[in-house]
Amino acid sequence: MTTTAADRTSAVRDLLATAVEALGGQQRDGQVAMAEAVAEAFADKEHLLVQAGTGTGKSLGYLVPALLHDRRVVIATATLALQHQLVERDLPRLVKAVGTVPGVDASYAVLKGRSNYACLHRVREGAPDEQGELIQAEDALGAMGRKVLALREWAERAAEDRGTGERDDAPRHTDKEWRQISVTARECVGATKCPFGEECFAERAKEKAHKSHLIVTNHSLLAIDAIEGIPMIPDYDAVVIDEAHELAARVTQAATDELWAAEVERAARRSIRHVEGDEAEDLADAADALRAAITDAPAGRFERVPEALADALVLVRDAARACAGAFPKAEAGSDPDAALTQAKGMVQEVFATAERMAANSEADVLWRTEGTDRIPPTLCIAPLQVWAQMRDKLLADNTVVLTSATLMLGGDFATVAGSVGLKPSERVAPAAPGEDWPDDAQPWRGLDVGSPFDYPRQGILYVARHLPPPGRDGLVGAQLDEITDLVDRADGRTLGLFSSRRAAEAAAEHVRRALPHLTTLAQGDAQLPELARQFVEDPHTCLFGTLGLWQGLDVPGDTCQLVIIDRIPFPRPDDPLMSARQKAADKAGGNGFMQVAATHAALLLAQGAGRLIRTTDDRGVVAVLDPRLATARYGSFLRASLPPMWTTSDPAVVRQALGRLSGSAVTG
Repeated sequence: MTTTAADRTSAVRDLLATAVEALGGQQRDGQVAMAEAVAEAFADKEHLLVQAGTGTGKSLGYLVPALLHDRRVVIATATLALQHQLVERDLPRLVKAVGTVPGVDASYAVLKGRSNYACLHRVREGAPDEQGELIQAEDALGAMGRKVLALREWAERAAEDRGTGERDDAPRHTDKEWRQISVTARECVGATKCPFGEECFAERAKEKAHKSHLIVTNHSLLAIDAIEGIPMIPDYDAVVIDEAHELAARVTQAATDELWAAEVERAARRSIRHVEGDEAEDLADAADALRAAITDAPAGRFERVPEALADALVLVRDAARACAGAFPKAEAGSDPDAALTQAKGMVQEVFATAERMAANSEADVLWRTEGTDRIPPTLCIAPLQVWAQMRDKLLADNTVVLTSATLMLGGDFATVAGSVGLKPSERVAPAAPGEDWPDDAQPWRGLDVGSPFDYPRQGILYVARHLPPPGRDGLVGAQLDEITDLVDRADGRTLGLFSSRRAAEAAAEHVRRALPHLTTLAQGDAQLPELARQFVEDPHTCLFGTLGLWQGLDVPGDTCQLVIIDRIPFPRPDDPLMSARQKAADKAGGNGFMQVAATHAALLLAQGAGRLIRTTDDRGVVAVLDPRLATARYGSFLRASLPPMWTTSDPAVVRQALGRLSGSAVTG
């Protein structure tokens, strides 16, 4: 075990060099600086924010010091794509490279929520839903039944082969089909009671995690474990949060609950066969009252809950409490009754959500969705803010390293640091020695290790200052003509990032008519992986879409030389949670627009612009068709959040640059 800063630095440098050489990579200064800083943060128990640009190799930058740390480290990601990259590529290769180095514990495990694993009890005993078990005869089944049978067969093979039983490894399926072979934590009969407990995929994953030095999980499970206090992850000393720009949003999502009348009805129907009294019928009556109250209530946020809705929520809460208490207790030594356990779990879920909504706490935001022809209106509740919970429950107990390519908004770490509960006054000066902090202080450092890319030479930021500001009616003729002309000059090779599905489809249709020799794809034409494949295979292709493309697409090379952003991605004015947070910030004496709306826009803009330059050879243009990026007072904050590309508002300069790029791509 290392004891001095010099020893730690030497150990990190040596192991990183060994790993990079074994993996055939190239060591980068930013990667070395990051690895050393992470090791120091672990040792000094100071929180660390590291902005590491695309191409830095940040995975190795935190995995190497995590392997050297003398206690367990959790790695939490926001997206399945990064989790897969870590588990399927980065960690196995790293373990092979350095796993035999003395002093390195290279054991690792993946941990997800229980519903992400197949449940052998449900697979073998059937799903006790109100429609009865699936008939085990293929000719009597529809398409869904055959899919569920295929999933059951897959789960049995996984059990036999000691596979993971994870949803990601299963044959293609829908959410509804997966629910037929999985359970939530509340529905689980319990490992000690379940006849298949020794084979349980979720329990085996937990057992492996208890024996491992590194645990790879996701933001949501980390939030449930640390913030909600539900033990999901074995004790750990430090946590690395990758894709940390999404942490606050993912924690909010994990703490958001929904309630609709059909869910209450379903819980009541499941309970009738187990409850002898009238409690289940009373819960069904409460569901009817809730349906009527939701129907009559206006869509949007409730600053004051309508009286009828408040009464209905109290009715559901009390009926669910009574129903949950009326379930018979299991007799000692009896076999577990999965149907009873799951019915009671549903009722307890309804009670918990209704109780939270009925409390009408100022710490929560309650709203009603619009609903559609297929989806009824729903009540939703989310925390007004999550920074206090993260500070008290996550930061107070563990050393936390947050990393992303996008952590400095407006050129500073303060905004993202504040969103997770770190205070500006607690930031440690880069050269400052250890300080005496109050017991409740959370000292932290910020480090920008830069990027291997030469953004001023590789990329152009074009702000179409001559266009009219975007309006509520979507794209206008001038914007559509600008898009078409830019795409024409780029000869395809365009990723269009739009604020709405309607805008993406309108732009795609306009380009298809004007430039029929190019292939123009719109999100929704096929699944995203298929669209991405077509986009990569044919450079004379445009792909237009919304949020899923802003953050989830990685297309290096000549495929993407033009990224078009139609407007600054501010949250919708009628977004219940964002508007509530903005009002709360104003009420507290801050600037709600800058703290909430502009911060949200800056993160998305940075992520969207980051789609352009993915390797040191990439060249191209990010074209923002919203003149407010250049003319509004908040424009400087947004521009400072973007990669430092060369900037212009001259249409002729950009068209010439795109023409040169498309010509060199053809000849090259």
